Amino acid sequence: MTNHIKIGSKGEKLACDFLEKKGYRILEKNWRSGRFEIDIIAEEKNTVIFVEVKTRTNDYYGFPEESVNETKQEHILQAAEDYVIRNNINNEIRFDIVSIIMSRNVQKIYHIEDAIAS
Repeated sequence: MTNHIKIGSKGEKLACDFLEKKGYRILEKNWRSGRFEIDIIAEEKNTVIFVEVKTRTNDYYGFPEESVNETKQEHILQAAEDYVIRNNINNEIRFDIVSIIMSRNVQKIYHIEDAIAS
C-alpha cells in the first residue's frame, strides 16, 4: 500500500470517529457507484450527509479541501444521486467535507458543512 493511500485511509478513520463523536451515524464507508466513490455516508437527525474526506500531512500546497474541484464535486453528486435512488431516500441531503492535516504530532480536523451545492 502506498503512503498516500495509507494517509487517506487513516484520515477516513479519523473522520468517522470525529463524526460519530458529533452524534452522526455512519451508514456507509467507501460507497461506490461505477467509478465514483463517496468516502462516508452518514446520517444526523433526518439528514443524509455525503462526506468527502481530504487528508494531507501539511498545508504547504494549500488546504486539503481546496482539492475538491468542480470535477470531483460532479462525481460526488452523481454517486449521491445513485445512492438516493437505489435506497429510496426521501430525507434531506447535504454534502460536507472533512479536511484533515496530519503531521507527526498534531491532527487538525475541520468539518465544512454544506461544502458542495447540490
